[in-house]
Amino acid sequence: MTSPTGRRSYGVKGAPYAFLLPATILFALFFALPIGYAVWLSFRKVHVSGLGLGAGARTEVWAGLENYRDALTDNEFWAGALRVLGYGCIVVPVMLGLALLFALMLDSERVRLAPFTRLAIFLPYAIPGVVAALLWGFLYLPDVSPFYYVLAKLHLPQPNLLDGGPLYLALSNIAVWGGTGFNMIVIYTSLRSIPAEVHEAAKLDGASPLQTALKIKIPMVAPSLVLTFFFSIIATLQVFNEPMTIKPFTNSVNLSWSPLMKVYQDAFRRGDIYSAAAEATLIAIATLVLSFGFLRAANRRNRRDVSQGGAQ
Repeated sequence: MTSPTGRRSYGVKGAPYAFLLPATILFALFFALPIGYAVWLSFRKVHVSGLGLGAGARTEVWAGLENYRDALTDNEFWAGALRVLGYGCIVVPVMLGLALLFALMLDSERVRLAPFTRLAIFLPYAIPGVVAALLWGFLYLPDVSPFYYVLAKLHLPQPNLLDGGPLYLALSNIAVWGGTGFNMIVIYTSLRSIPAEVHEAAKLDGASPLQTALKIKIPMVAPSLVLTFFFSIIATLQVFNEPMTIKPFTNSVNLSWSPLMKVYQDAFRRGDIYSAAAEATLIAIATLVLSFGFLRAANRRNRRDVSQGGAQ
């Protein structure tokens, strides 16, 4: 193949595929292959012959849907799912509400020290989740927490945040503290992309800052809100670091507090990787179904709004 300049060009049409090849190989090796192997393991089990001693006494056999049936009838698994549901009902609305509020405040013309404030809000997201959970775990302990010391000096009640209902608030606080900054940056970036002419038109119409935020800014950043909600749902279903790190501080968090912790317990403490693979697959399916359902509902609403706007 000869180019217009007379020089011979090789593989021009295949250049995009060459650039994609390294990422495709990495995706296949470290993402697709492990998922496929986990799904394959979920249909297997170990068959024990006799006392299970000697060579060939323990063999891997086909189990069909037995592991999935056991997982779906496991009370511990469903109890963990209910706990995660309550945890998510606190984390998602609070985190996204604060992220939207901070983004709108930073986008205001009256804000001062915006770069420093933006960095201060985002900084907790840069701290690893395990480190953040350890930090807050020590702050929740009455014997070492400075907060409890101040409350004792002021003769105020000292609630136990690591037991009962307050435990949900304690774990949710860690997730909100660490995740608000990331979601704020996503929403704030979308706010900064709104054309200046829109703000000027709102001022000419006499709209107050609150009206501008409610009537113009929030509807225009709706796709970013959908994206952050999508990420938050996935993170909530896969919660692991916070309860696993807080567990040594309290007896209220067991090894199956969340579904992902149940997977860890079955795989690495009980040594039943087959049941753990089935549970992990069920979590992945639930995440996919919820995410796909939410995105489909959001897309349907966007199309309806567009059609109504065109009709008007």
